[in-house]
Amino acid sequence: MRRPRPDTPGPGQESVWDYPRPPRVEPVPERVTIRLGGEVIADTTDAVRVLETSHPPVYYLPIEDFVDGALVDAPGSSFCEFKGAARYLDVRGGGTSAPGAAWNYPQPSPGFAVLADRVAVYAGPMDACTVGDEVVTPQPGGFYGGWVTSTVAGPFKGIPGSMGW
Repeated sequence: MRRPRPDTPGPGQESVWDYPRPPRVEPVPERVTIRLGGEVIADTTDAVRVLETSHPPVYYLPIEDFVDGALVDAPGSSFCEFKGAARYLDVRGGGTSAPGAAWNYPQPSPGFAVLADRVAVYAGPMDACTVGDEVVTPQPGGFYGGWVTSTVAGPFKGIPGSMGW
């Protein structure tokens, strides 16, 4: 499938079609939080985001900024051609468990060392994930872990018909 026509970014927006491939990692100036089971399970001002062509940003939070017991090793692994081997984690909070809803790269590929002690979380199974004061929307499709905010314009990989992008 050929690349779709990018949406025109509005004021204060950036197009995911301007993001690079291979991806870029950059710091996030806003506070980032994650809620599950009615509890805040992560709260940080030290997140980074990974920007990759056609994807909304994936936010990585320091492992140390999750409450004790919020992250538990889970079965499964995957491999990213850019970041390396990922492990999966169950996410827990307030008596709720989201199996395999987080991942990290314990020994990331060169250029992605900053991700070694950070975790990304699928927004869909959480009560809420926020960037600044905005509650994010999960990246479409359920496979990718990007967080959609009002600051990004798509279309986003994960929508029907986007497999070949």
